[in-house]
Amino acid sequence: MTGFVDGGATGAGAGAPDAGAPRDVIGLAALTHRAYSGVDLQPIWEGLLRRVRADPYDAAALMDMGILLQLTGSKEQGLDAQRHALALHKVYVRPGAPEGLRLLAFVTPGDFMANTPLDFLLEGTDTNLIHFYVGEGEPLPPVPEHDLAFVAVGESDETRAVLRSLRPMLKVWPRPVLNARVDVIASLGRDAVAALFAGSDKVLAPSTVRVERDAVAQFAADGTGDLLGQGGLGFPLIIRPVGSHAGQDLSMTPDAAALTDYLKTSNALEYFVAPFVDYASPDGLFRKYRIALIGGVPYISHLAISEHWMVHYLNSGMAENADRRGQEAEAMATFDEGFAQRHKAALEELCQRIDLDYFAVDAAETPDGRLLLFEADVAMIVHSMDEPELFPYKGPAMKKLFSAFHDLLARTAARA
Repeated sequence: MTGFVDGGATGAGAGAPDAGAPRDVIGLAALTHRAYSGVDLQPIWEGLLRRVRADPYDAAALMDMGILLQLTGSKEQGLDAQRHALALHKVYVRPGAPEGLRLLAFVTPGDFMANTPLDFLLEGTDTNLIHFYVGEGEPLPPVPEHDLAFVAVGESDETRAVLRSLRPMLKVWPRPVLNARVDVIASLGRDAVAALFAGSDKVLAPSTVRVERDAVAQFAADGTGDLLGQGGLGFPLIIRPVGSHAGQDLSMTPDAAALTDYLKTSNALEYFVAPFVDYASPDGLFRKYRIALIGGVPYISHLAISEHWMVHYLNSGMAENADRRGQEAEAMATFDEGFAQRHKAALEELCQRIDLDYFAVDAAETPDGRLLLFEADVAMIVHSMDEPELFPYKGPAMKKLFSAFHDLLARTAARA
């Protein structure tokens, strides 16, 4: 993808009047499906680029260009395109059907992990998804007609003020609002979630501390400082920069020398640090589940299996290993009577303490049978993009998850 910066789109700015009507976009799910399916994205890009060159105020084209750029590895250019679009207009709609639900989603600028992935969750439905961009201290754009709303803003240092600013408005919003407890969303930082489950005998959420770089360096040098003072931590440790996702700069440091070496390769100012928990199964492999909690009911999104403790679906080699895909298929087919029953009390505790209509977790099972909680968030990617030829079992499981989410929306809208 080329031509955004030097192709005339940078002329788009805040000079055009905002008419208020939502702008129709192709949207994240449709474009991602095409990318995953190997469709040539260049014709789509060229069509969007022609639109922007003809009309620098075509905010919808700019928004879709931002998605395409991120999908093809140009994240910063993609976010730049998004900023240009939002300078022009704050409301975008991924159209469904005229008679479909109209879901207004409060969202914030950012990459694909900044907001709840509603476009993916609504796959196969006729819902009209309205992205309503909000910012701290910014006036609200004109509010389009809708049947219900959903707070899709994820937790981060950058969004806590935005979430706080939504609280008084949501109390008087004229339509039902899902995930309206913005204080709960704002408390889903890794350290806060760990503290929330401290002492639980059902959910193991390893004590996690947020510390500045100097404290980590001091601990690596002489074993003193804030790490011991706050969390009583010892080696081996898991360390990651605050704000990082998908394993970026995540490391397990077995000793002080390894921690010192890690700091030489990372320039972050703050880190999350936690004790390493060995969750290997009896066969020596590590298994990590992604589970969506929808109205208090758990639904499996995927099971990644790897030889390495740092498990992410994309790096676990599931596509290359038929045996592991078979295990995932079995886990999905038996989830309700298997994993969900084994950890019924733990999953109920999750939903009691994280009182939201929708959130997701990454979790595993410890050798002693507890639920090991890695992360809880409203913005984890939950999708059905994997090749059906390789992953034929995923379609039914994800359809079940998506149907449950749509049913939650329909029930909520019916209460209005």
